[in-house]
Amino acid sequence: MTQLKVRSESWPFVGTFTISRGSRTTSEVVVVELHRDGICGLGECVPYPRYDESVDSVLAQLQELAPALADGLERDGLAAVLKPGAARNALDCALWDLHAKSADQPVWQLAGLDAPQTVTTAYTLSLDTPENMGAAARQNAQRPLLKIKLAGDGDLERVAAIRHNAPDSTLIVDANEGWSAAQVEPFSAKLAQLGVAMIEQPLPAAADAVLAEVEHPVPLCADESCHTSDDVDALAARYEVLNIKLDKTGGLTEALALKEKACQVGIDFMVGCMVGTSLAMAPAVLLAQGARYVDLDGPLLLARDRQAALHYEGSLLHPPEPALWG
Repeated sequence: MTQLKVRSESWPFVGTFTISRGSRTTSEVVVVELHRDGICGLGECVPYPRYDESVDSVLAQLQELAPALADGLERDGLAAVLKPGAARNALDCALWDLHAKSADQPVWQLAGLDAPQTVTTAYTLSLDTPENMGAAARQNAQRPLLKIKLAGDGDLERVAAIRHNAPDSTLIVDANEGWSAAQVEPFSAKLAQLGVAMIEQPLPAAADAVLAEVEHPVPLCADESCHTSDDVDALAARYEVLNIKLDKTGGLTEALALKEKACQVGIDFMVGCMVGTSLAMAPAVLLAQGARYVDLDGPLLLARDRQAALHYEGSLLHPPEPALWG
């Protein structure tokens, strides 16, 4: 019999983390523990208000499934009882971890994947004034990949300041739905001149159909518009890249299906994250193999991390150890 335990945790940021939708000083996460035969499987999710999630709502969703888990609910049944999102992610990843520990095999083997290798992650610069973002870029100019949070007005000045202070870094930018349709074409042209390699989610998800008709010399990436493999066909005409996040797909199981579908239709993918601890990032490292870009810097933005943490060497991210997950 599988016993479910769930809890919420609060992890402080280093300073304040700001995007177009607002600022935060802590990351509020939910942790799932699944206990069976003396073995504990772990999963973590980050409830996101943008998707009508809260810590309380996710805890309630999970607690309702305690009887079903005791009766034998497994990964292949999660889609029937939970919609894609944070709650399903934590439970799916905890089940993967539980099965791996029970079988004494790593998750990558159970999933039929190649052994994961070290990946290079982006490092995110929080939204701020051009001067402050330029200073942050100067402090991180040694990093090969910087992700820049943008919001609309003033963005070109922000990116110019960052490019001046980090001349050798690859830059990708993320508007978090903060631009207008009229800004996409001129901003893309200017950002191309500044050497920006990708623009993430410039328009609100509900208004992104226009992107199929807009000139954009910089490739566009879907984030808030992309949740599961069912979204791929519609997005392929609007975007060149899809951002796969476990908290959107509802866990590693659907994330792998989304990755496979993207590869089948010939659209690139990146792997991103909500800002959580190493426990939230660990399953995504398996997913990130072969990604165009990897953005799994959540623990680098926190003031502290779990004791059994992922190992980062600058921007190099190593696969998780069994003591953490998988």
